[in-house]
Formats: sequence, structure tokens, C-alpha cells
Amino acid sequence: MTVTFPFTFLIWLIVYPFDRERRVMHWMLVYEGTLLVRLLPLWKVKVKGREKAVKGETFVTISNHQSMLDIVIVNCLLYRFKWISKVENLKVPFIGWYLRMADYIIVERGSSESKERMMERSLACLGNGTSIMIFPEGTRSVDGNIGFFRRGAFQLAIGAQRPVLPVLVDGTGGILPKHGLVFSGGHKIEVKVFDPVYPGSFGTDDPDLLAAKFNVFFSDALRKLREGEEPDGPKSFI
Repeated sequence: MTVTFPFTFLIWLIVYPFDRERRVMHWMLVYEGTLLVRLLPLWKVKVKGREKAVKGETFVTISNHQSMLDIVIVNCLLYRFKWISKVENLKVPFIGWYLRMADYIIVERGSSESKERMMERSLACLGNGTSIMIFPEGTRSVDGNIGFFRRGAFQLAIGAQRPVLPVLVDGTGGILPKHGLVFSGGHKIEVKVFDPVYPGSFGTDDPDLLAAKFNVFFSDALRKLREGEEPDGPKSFI
């Protein structure tokens, strides 16, 4: 990230007057992340189901969260979306700068005003054909298991009547765990994209209940993935 930042910053300056939605910057970060993963032979990344994101469709994309590395890994799916990030990430060198340059959506946890602005902007993006990417846990898991799912992502899906696209990630916590500063090698990263769940299959208009349903689904899918089984699709839970 340090090496590519000057080049990325130059491109940002050049396209700034024309790239109002910062699409160019998003794709710059996506391809830089993909290149980074491919250049590091210590990381073996296995991706299944990337085609589940139907071209031309707009999703509320959700993923479990084990590590800061999840951001790079999810970007390797080569999807177009706006990240929703907690405000603390703005203080991280390079990461915070990239967030600003790509004009991703920032939310301050515990602030109702910030959450309201986040919801308004996210709904506007979904209405304009831009998907949203969010970690419903809100923070990284300490032990690699699925944590509590907050209601925000599901409130967006219900309010915008857009499908939820579940993405399961495992293995990143072993490479860079929460509060860790040193990357380790020899770990296998698995990414599985499931069939999108459309509003007609939600079975509820309560975002808390929908969050609970997806929490059960992710927990079961992660368990089966680790046991070598093929996880069931979300329709078995939703």
C-alpha cells in the first residue's frame, strides 16, 4: 500500500474533477488489492461462487469479519460497491487516506446522527445502482467465530428492497488477528459467495429478526466449511 500510494494519489488528482462517484478510485483499490494477494505466495486464496453476484444487480453485500485483511480479500471478488467503514479507520495511515480518496461511507458507532447520515447516503447509492459492502458484526472477531450481527445492513436491505449477498470468509484471522501487527504465512483463506437473498424471501420486515436469521446462517456455514462440508445456501435459514 505504501509503494502504490504515490501512483494512486496521482491518478486521484487527475480524475478528481470527472470521477464524481469515485468509481475509478474504487477499481484502483480493487486491482491493487488483487495484485497484492497474487504477489504473496504465502497466502493461498480459494474463491467459490463469485458469479453469484448477478451482473447489473444492486446488492447489500455482507461478510463476516476476522481481520483487517478481509478488506483486501473481499476486494478480490472484483465487485463494484461502496464500503461502509467505521470512523476509526480514517486514523490509520494509508488505509484512512484510501477511504477518503474513494469517498467510501463512514459511520461513527454510538452516534445516531452519523448512523442516520450513513443510512441516507447508503440508500442513495443503492437507488443509483451502486451496491453497499458492510460487515454486520461491526468489528473484527477475536476468536474467528461469528459475532453478533447488527441491524444496519438489514435495515438497508429492507428499506431499499434490495437483495442481500452473503460472503463467507475464513482464514484471515490466522494471518492478521485482531490487535495483531505482524502478518504470518502458511494459512489458507477461503471465500464463498452464496446465492443472493431477495426481499420476497426475507420473511420479515424486522431488521433485528433478519439479522438474527443471517447470523444463524453464517455460523452454520462457517462450521460446515471448517469441517470440510459444503455449506447450505441461505434459503435453508431465511
